Amino acid sequence: MSHQEHQLHHQQHVEPQNSAQPAKPTARFPANLFSKGMDNLRFRSKWAELNGAMGDLGTYIPIVIALTLAKDLNLGVTLIFTGFYNIITGLIYGVPMPVQPMKSIAAVAISSSNEEFGIPEIMAAGICTGGILFFLGITGLMGLVYKIIPLPVVRGIQLSQGLSFALTSVKYIRKNQDFLKGKAGVDRQWLGLDGLVLALVCAGFIIIVNGAGEETENDSHNRERDQVDSEFHNENSDRRLRSKLWKILFSLPSAVIVFLLGIILAFIRQPGIAKQIRFGPSNVNIVKISRHAWKQGFIKGTIPQLPLSVLNSVIAVCKLSSDLFPGKDFSATSVSVSVGVMNLAGCWLGAMPCCHGAGGLAGQYKFGGRSGGCVAILGAAKLVLGLVIGSSLVKILTEFPVGLLGVLLLFAGIELAMTSKDMNSKEEAFVMLVCTAVSIGYNAAVGFVGGIILYLLLKLRNLSKSENASPGNCFRGNP
Repeated sequence: MSHQEHQLHHQQHVEPQNSAQPAKPTARFPANLFSKGMDNLRFRSKWAELNGAMGDLGTYIPIVIALTLAKDLNLGVTLIFTGFYNIITGLIYGVPMPVQPMKSIAAVAISSSNEEFGIPEIMAAGICTGGILFFLGITGLMGLVYKIIPLPVVRGIQLSQGLSFALTSVKYIRKNQDFLKGKAGVDRQWLGLDGLVLALVCAGFIIIVNGAGEETENDSHNRERDQVDSEFHNENSDRRLRSKLWKILFSLPSAVIVFLLGIILAFIRQPGIAKQIRFGPSNVNIVKISRHAWKQGFIKGTIPQLPLSVLNSVIAVCKLSSDLFPGKDFSATSVSVSVGVMNLAGCWLGAMPCCHGAGGLAGQYKFGGRSGGCVAILGAAKLVLGLVIGSSLVKILTEFPVGLLGVLLLFAGIELAMTSKDMNSKEEAFVMLVCTAVSIGYNAAVGFVGGIILYLLLKLRNLSKSENASPGNCFRGNP
């Protein structure tokens, strides 16, 4: 009782002081925000976070190369803006939130001539898509969409995207690629600096190091190390040495090693690259968009891109982040506004239209990314490259072994597809698989609509069965 009286007496003395200093909580707000931001960027594991940063490059690099070569995309400006986006999203969200190219817009651009769909049309499509997503976010409509979409349909979209990435990765590994034309060439040779053997060895190396990608990979590794240490503590030195070697192997940043190997091989394949590099950032100019470019960008770019952005860049990302990072549930409103702001800011200056993506998040998680620091360090690297060598980087990337990009993309796709493993009932799996099949066979928008219709039909059937089974209907001859 005396303790309660002491607390009451203490509050009576403290409360007037707080009321006399109303600005004090406001003064703490920036400090708290700064502290939260620094915590979001804090590495959970140095090598694992660095390794995770490479998990998104399997989709980023091929599209960047294709747009730079085919459409004269300003790669320097794109690197600077996407690097800045990476840092900001890592600071805000505290998870490896990816920044990826808008794939539908890129696909239309690559398959069209410069007169039909050039840089002005690409940027117009990105600005229109970003503007619509920004509107859906600030009005709360995106949050409503996120709440009403059934989980099996979301899983169907995720599974279709994951399998699409995996199938594309197999094409990268099997066949030579012409990113300028967006087509596959002849079968890849077994031997060589971009041969099948190299890709298969790198894939095997990643499997040995990362395994199947346990949900708490770093924690499980630490537990395994502790168990190994205790088990072999009293064993002979040879067995202790072997256990240490396995521990070192399991802790290697596999994706980083594969990527660095690709960079080294690029210089070996084309030794003259170094002489072609020009130092300094690219020129920045406002893109002039004509009325015709706005029209073509919206019709050919925004309309096919918008369903994919809503489903994969917002809805699927929010769901996947809540699955992979319990307790960090991001609102669809926030993610939608984030995508909108990125494109409303960067596309005017020629930066590639960007969005978030469930595939990138899954890939970075697969390779060890667990914090915002994972994408922040990737963003810092992009910023440095964009400021130091700018568009000259494309000369290096064009010689990068495509088979190795395929390997990185393969694991990102499989990790995304594996999120569908929680569909336990036959009805949920049925909706998910139909949605997946239609999405792969046609496109994500049609797959989404088909999944929603199928889900509603099954609910209507179940409702009808329950009504027919009720006692009040038995007199009509129903069971």
